Amino acid sequence: MKEEFLNLPVIKNEETHRFELSVDGHTAFIDYEENEKIIKLIHTESPDALAGRGAATALIEKTLAYLEENTYQLVPLCPLVFAYVKRHPEWKRLVPSKYLRLFETKD
Repeated sequence: MKEEFLNLPVIKNEETHRFELSVDGHTAFIDYEENEKIIKLIHTESPDALAGRGAATALIEKTLAYLEENTYQLVPLCPLVFAYVKRHPEWKRLVPSKYLRLFETKD
């Protein structure tokens, strides 16, 4: 994660069902659905003003850390989050076992 994002908090906005990261007056977010201790990350969006700066990646990393710290399980429905977890398989530890087969590649 880029240094400019290290001290910025991710906010779980329960009213809008979004994880949010505010940077320079702009907010990147991930829409989520929650059922007990399972969170489905549905859609990630970062404003054009933050494009190319790594804000979306920082948001994903901070959201995954939040989920782990708060003992949530993850269902990565958002293609960007799914791709991130696939590239960083250590985060599969948050995914319930019945969803792990989604990460299997066919040879």
